Amino acid sequence: MTDTDQYRIKNEPYYQATGNEIPLYETAYSCRLPVMVKGPTGCGKSRFVEYMAWKLQKPLITVACNEDMTAADLVGRFLLDENGTRWQDGPLTVAARIGAICYLDEVVEARQDTTVVIHPLTDHRRVLPLDKKGELLEAHADFQLVISYNPGYQSLMKDLKQSTKQRFTALDFDYPEAEAEASIIAREGGVKPVLASQLVDIAQRARNLKGHGIDEGISTRLMVYAAMLIGKGVDPVEACKMAMVRPLTDDADIRATLDAAVELVLG
Repeated sequence: MTDTDQYRIKNEPYYQATGNEIPLYETAYSCRLPVMVKGPTGCGKSRFVEYMAWKLQKPLITVACNEDMTAADLVGRFLLDENGTRWQDGPLTVAARIGAICYLDEVVEARQDTTVVIHPLTDHRRVLPLDKKGELLEAHADFQLVISYNPGYQSLMKDLKQSTKQRFTALDFDYPEAEAEASIIAREGGVKPVLASQLVDIAQRARNLKGHGIDEGISTRLMVYAAMLIGKGVDPVEACKMAMVRPLTDDADIRATLDAAVELVLG
């Protein structure tokens, strides 16, 4: 039997609610409904899932999805060793066996033929067919499936099928309101509230450029990175350029515009 302690969140993750997402998730979990968490990059989707796993005191198994991920990577495969062949469960199978929350992060990065394997776990059946092993695994009573993705950054080739979407309940996430976001930056980045508010001001200017040369605005995560650099003695302007501007774009004109915004706000 797998030890569930290795999958438990030991310390409370910091999470600041921006709406009624916590009670809504708790209710969905009480019904063991699958949940889809949607929102832009770095807005706190993964932190929210970690927080809820901690709050509910349930093990959490996270899978970072990618285009090379196969169904076997999720479900499991036979491996060769000195004694012959042995079956090794994949993360989805482990979660279903032990009653963990299985979190598929950025699920649209996985191939559609891979994500189809989750379908039997997301309806009344709550089973996982292990075809290669000849086993039909009934999910543990505590098992729940959670997926996340960024709907604003997907091409038509990278989107979930309706047959998948309509198996989930969904929570919409976005960047917090300015005051709440500044509070998060101050807490997570260890900087004073005034500086945190200045970082948010810069980020909001960048977010206004979304669709006008950049695909994504500056995320809450990047602001925390900038705050951490500043807390270690890096000049605020240089920290913002390194953590908030350079990761965002390689376009020289847009960089110059954002650099100017940094210098205006912090100068």
